Amino acid sequence: METMEKPNKTDTKKGQMLEALERSLGIVTSACTAVGIHRSTHYEWMKQDKEYARSVKAIDSRTLDFAESHLHKLIKEGNPAATIFFLKTKGKQRGYVERQEIEVAEKKPLRWFGDDSSSVT
Repeated sequence: METMEKPNKTDTKKGQMLEALERSLGIVTSACTAVGIHRSTHYEWMKQDKEYARSVKAIDSRTLDFAESHLHKLIKEGNPAATIFFLKTKGKQRGYVERQEIEVAEKKPLRWFGDDSSSVT
């Protein structure tokens, strides 16, 4: 009969952290506080444990999907700000970009330090 290894304390904390990240929609500080670990511990786990890092990235992806679904809901409800935001981010290739134009009122050439006579040689 095979014996199953008992998860160690770190593995248990990692599992708790992943659950807390799900509940907090990926907010690391909130999840760390809920689990009782320091933020640096989470980031060390991210560097050292590829499976943990993949799980965290999957949570981030689901959180983004969740936010996008709410954005789409607002667009369907006719929310102008949501529609503008969507077009500025996803519609750039169609010309929905915000540009700033700067007009210079002074027609003289610009100088860095004032008169030419006061320049240092």
